[in-house]
Amino acid sequence: MARGDAGQPVNTTCPADSYARLVTMTSSASSPQPSRQSGRQASRPGAAGVTGRVHVRTRALDASSSLLDAVPRAEDALAWVREGEGMVGWGVAARFEPSGADRFDEAAAWWRGFAADAEVDDQVGLPGTGLVAFVSMAFADDPGESVLVVPEVVVGRRDGVTWVTEIDPIGDGVDGAGDPRPAAGTHSVRSVVPVALPSRIRYSDGQLSVTGYREAVRRAVERLRANKLDKVVLAHDLIATTPEADGPIDPRYLLHGLAARYPNCWTFAVGGLVGATPELLLSRSGARLFSRVLAGTVWPHDDMDADALAADLLASAKNRVEHTFAANSLADTVRPFCAELTVAAEPSVLRLRNVLHLATEVHGLLAGDPSLLTLAGAAHPTAAVGGTPRDAAVALITELEGMDRGRYAGPVGWIDGSGDGELGIALRCAQVNGNTVRLFAGCGIVADSDPDNEVAEAAAKLVPMRDALEATGSEATESRDTESADTESRDTGSADTDRP
Repeated sequence: MARGDAGQPVNTTCPADSYARLVTMTSSASSPQPSRQSGRQASRPGAAGVTGRVHVRTRALDASSSLLDAVPRAEDALAWVREGEGMVGWGVAARFEPSGADRFDEAAAWWRGFAADAEVDDQVGLPGTGLVAFVSMAFADDPGESVLVVPEVVVGRRDGVTWVTEIDPIGDGVDGAGDPRPAAGTHSVRSVVPVALPSRIRYSDGQLSVTGYREAVRRAVERLRANKLDKVVLAHDLIATTPEADGPIDPRYLLHGLAARYPNCWTFAVGGLVGATPELLLSRSGARLFSRVLAGTVWPHDDMDADALAADLLASAKNRVEHTFAANSLADTVRPFCAELTVAAEPSVLRLRNVLHLATEVHGLLAGDPSLLTLAGAAHPTAAVGGTPRDAAVALITELEGMDRGRYAGPVGWIDGSGDGELGIALRCAQVNGNTVRLFAGCGIVADSDPDNEVAEAAAKLVPMRDALEATGSEATESRDTESADTESRDTGSADTDRP
């Protein structure tokens, strides 16, 4: 990525150009946006009378560059990438926006019908090939605004094999404006838009300030010590804004920075929600189910190395209790769907550059054929992002946070036409909207929690997105050596960050 003065793009050759030549297609530059109908399918823009049926063609692609380099523009950027593999997409072949308490059931039903009507020519036959949708579900039932996006183009990679999937409508060959639709695989090639970085970032309080968050934690601890519930996960937000003259924030530079710094996390972008989550809620591959549950956290201290921090985390009664609630809640919700379920007897430690987490792996063998969306609806929210008991914790979150989390801490990932896929929990993320970015961070609160420690932990969890926002040029792949290491001073808002 390169940047000129005032955050303007530098005219350099972009790796996406080579992908564009290989794929020989992208979405039409002149296409208007698709309609977005809550609880209903929104097909190709202006395509009145289109049935919603699509033709899907997947073929191998001779390419080895980073998947994130393939995304030609900021608009409609989609991603799910870990350790160089996964998939990216762009364009909108179809979009579905369920909401409310029944959003998971609505999404599963719509996807089942949409997939059943698709014509699929899959010449590769790997997980993620053929018809796929990128998914981002809301945390709460109210308003519960969620989204499934079927891209026009997907570029994916697994086990060293790279592919491209093209998704086109099946119809009479005429769009809603009466103009001929492009034949499958012959979308006009659009020029790649270089990535531009903002010239300045200003932070300010979100809907729940740091001071308000500390007070919310204090009140939650009072409830927990009165035995009202066992655990609750509280979050707060932070707003980052850039000059309007810079134009809308490009999610691609955030994706590159996150993937470079956190390669063993799932870097994602769906519907403007961008992040790098370390937690896999559920993956389904045929009858096999897998989850990696995270809860219990420590963060770097000057007087402790990584091994000492890991030992301290494993020995922490507070963190072990918090983690046990999360692992048990996931296992309890998916057990009714499984013929076999295995939960690791002891947690391990997942080491990231900003924090360390306790982690437990869960493996299952499904008894029937539930969709990944159905399974996610049963599991969400686990105690890792909600609390225990679930209903009481969610009610307390609503009371104490007083904000809409949106799709933060909800399931995010992808699903294919057979109901397989991967859904993480949308953590270490931010919602990008024009020149405004809303960052989120949360912590599990138990009776032994200290409000000041939870504020510091939340600040540590904001570091991935703040670093991605503040990265410039080669900093996207190097360690930051600027900014204060004082976590709370980085978190209290009302501060400017200039580009060097």
